[in-house]
This record gives sequence, C-alpha cells and structure tokens, in this order.
Amino acid sequence: MSNTGPTNGDDHDPMSEMFRKMFGENAPDPEEIQRAMNQFGASGMPFDPSMMDPQMMQNIMQQFQSMMQGSDDDAPVNWDLAKQTARQSISGQDPSVGSFSATEIDDALRLADSWLDNASTLEAANVPVVAWSRAEWVEATMDNWREMTNPVATSLSEALSRTITEQLPGQMPEEFQGAFGDMQPMMKNLGGSMFGLQLGQAIGELAQEVLSGTDTGFPIAGQRLAMLPVNIEEFGDGLAVEPDQVRIYLALREAARMRLFANSPWLARDLTAMVQQYAAGITIDVSAIEDAVQHLDPTDPESMNQMFSGSMFIPEPEGAQKAAIDHLETLLALIEGWVDVVVTEASKPLESANALREMINRRRASGGPAEHAFGSLVGLDLRPRRLHDATKLWSTIQEAEGVEYRDAIWESQLRLPTDEDLDDPAGYVQRQTSADEQSATLDDDLKKLLEGGFDDDQDNKS
Repeated sequence: MSNTGPTNGDDHDPMSEMFRKMFGENAPDPEEIQRAMNQFGASGMPFDPSMMDPQMMQNIMQQFQSMMQGSDDDAPVNWDLAKQTARQSISGQDPSVGSFSATEIDDALRLADSWLDNASTLEAANVPVVAWSRAEWVEATMDNWREMTNPVATSLSEALSRTITEQLPGQMPEEFQGAFGDMQPMMKNLGGSMFGLQLGQAIGELAQEVLSGTDTGFPIAGQRLAMLPVNIEEFGDGLAVEPDQVRIYLALREAARMRLFANSPWLARDLTAMVQQYAAGITIDVSAIEDAVQHLDPTDPESMNQMFSGSMFIPEPEGAQKAAIDHLETLLALIEGWVDVVVTEASKPLESANALREMINRRRASGGPAEHAFGSLVGLDLRPRRLHDATKLWSTIQEAEGVEYRDAIWESQLRLPTDEDLDDPAGYVQRQTSADEQSATLDDDLKKLLEGGFDDDQDNKS
C-alpha cells in the first residue's frame, strides 16, 4: 500500500520535501496544512505531490518562491515577477522575427517617412528601426511601464501587504495559525508580489495586442520606430486588405507619432508627468481592502486573483487628480487626432486607406490596449474620448491656416488646443491670435518698464 499522506520524521516524505523546497528551514508542518485544508472542506484523499506531473510541480514551486521572496532590490512591488509573468504568458505563442519580416518592416517605415514628408512639415525622427517579437517588446518596455506605474503600484502593494498581515490570520482556522506564524515574514511580500503578478499578466496580454512602439499613445518603446510583425499579421487576419497595405498604414501611424515625440521633446515628459500626477493623488480605500480580506478564501485561486485587482481599492478621482486625468485624455486625443489627419493625407496612395482608418479609429474609440492594461490595474482610463473632436479641430486649423501653421502648434505647450477649442474648433485661430496680441502687448510694457519708458512718457505729459 502506497503512502499518500504526510509522515512525520520521514526525510523522503514528498509533502515535507515540497514545503522545504518552497520555504527552506522555516517550512510549516505539512500536517497543519492538511488539517487546515480539511477545515476548509478539502477533506478526502490526502494530497500527494508525487502524483503530480514533475514539471508542473517545479513550475508551481518556482512561482510560489518568487511570490514569497519579494524583489531583488527590496522594492514594494516585485517587478522581476512582473516581467517573468509577462514572458510566461506569451511563451509558446511568440515566433521570433525572421530577417524577411524585419526587412518588410524596415521597408514599410522608410516608405512611410517619405510619404509623410508630403503631409507634414515636421522632420522625420532620426531613430533606429526595430521589428520585435512579443518577448522583445516586453523586455524593451518594462522599465518604462515600471516608471509609469510605480507610484500607484507602491501605494497599493504596501496597503495590501499590511492588511493581509494584520487581517488574514483572523480569517483562518485555529489549526492554521502555527503555520501562518512561520510564514508571516514572507506574507509581507505577498501584496507586492500579487500586484507584480497582475501587472505582468496585463503587460503579457498587451504584448499580444500592441502593433507598434507608440500604439498605446505613449512612446513606451523609447526613441525607436518599433513594430511587431506577428501582431500586425493577426490584426490583418480577416480583413479584406492586402498584408502590405496593412503594414504600410500602421507604419505611417507609428512614424507620424514619432515625428511628434522627436520634434516636441516635452510631449513625452508631459504624458509621463500627468500619469504620475494622477498617481500622486491616489488614496487607497483601506476599509475596502479589509472587507475583501474578510471574504477571502485562501483555497480559491479566483478569490485570491479578485482580491488583488488593484482598481477595486481606488476611489473615484476628484479635484487635482480628476483634472490630471482630463488633461491627459485631452492630450492623447490631440495626438491621435493630429496623427489621423496627417496619415489620412499621407496614405492616399493606399487603396484600402479609408477602411484601415475606420478600423483603427473604432479600435481606439472602444478602448485600446493601454486603457485595458491601466484600467484593470489602477483604474486609470486612458481612452481618448474626444478623438472625433480632435480630428475635426486639426482639419479645421489646416483648412484655415495651412499645414505649416498646424504643425507649428506643437512647438510649445502654450499653443496646444484646450477643451474649449475642441468644443469650438473654428474659434481656435481667433483665440490664439488674441492671446498672441495680448502677450506682445505685455512684452512691450515690460520692456518699457525695464528701460524707464513709462517715466519718460509721464514727464512728457507733464
């Protein structure tokens, strides 16, 4: 008869061996774990790790060890686990980029830049061209995701870890208290680990959707013209459009956005600053966390997953935080609206340009990949809600003043259209002219004051 249960004192007991590998010298007593599971209704045949697939056992132990150990740099969020999870989520469905695909991307982006020269006065971005697999995109963008989400992630993970450590023991059967006491130092890492796990899952899902380095509206890939051939191919599946036309159209959008970011260095900084301003105003609903812990079933993975959905603990934004979100959404709409107008002009040689434009705008309006990633984690809605208004605004400005005037607006934050301009596109030029005249008058008055001109005028009047 085989031994399927834990056996005290047996160095070869599979349950004891598993916990020693997971926890080291502080491993809890497997019998206490088994009794606790029985209290939760998991009675019946005792758990026998030897019956499990060895590779599955190894994966479980590695994942659990990563979660309990925290990050290498002692940060509140386990960013190493986030990257590992993102990579694992695309494992097996991420073909490498061959030389032929890389050449197709390079050719498409070079052609896009030549067409954009006839549709915009902004100079082409002098940056490297890359064709990435999903895993390469994850590796290249993880540091930027960390920078953007770190303030939110830190606040959430610290609040979650504190509440788990203080509240969770009271929800467990008495039989589990001894085991939990041994595990308590590791449980402090659980909040940051679970947030890292969810962030990694979100970035992994994003890696399967994103088409280019700026597809999220942010230059998340840095100063590079980046495209993902496998995602572009899947995006084009089912469309009655030739693959090369899909590739060229998406290259036009990528190259147009990068012209904006390259010629207006403040733009990328402003986008990141707005996200961080939103994060700085975040308050964590501790009572909601405590309530979630009280209803947590530690034996139910889905219950644990829902517990660590960060956005459920963030109240609705208000005040300065709400203003930061509104400003961010307006700026994203202005970027996408300008790109839409410029690419519509530049893509005229493409037979399927109108159909592709409609498809992309529908994708953005219904919520693009960045919105899904941020929304599921921190409740930050990045949808450019006023994309249609922004497109109309840039078209109106171009018709009234020309392409050069339209593109020169991006030279300074002070000239960027506002929500008022989105409401009344036709009035932008008049309002900007009035503002320029007032600014010129103030400059003249200041110059006179510094040169003593006002005193001379007063003496003449006397």
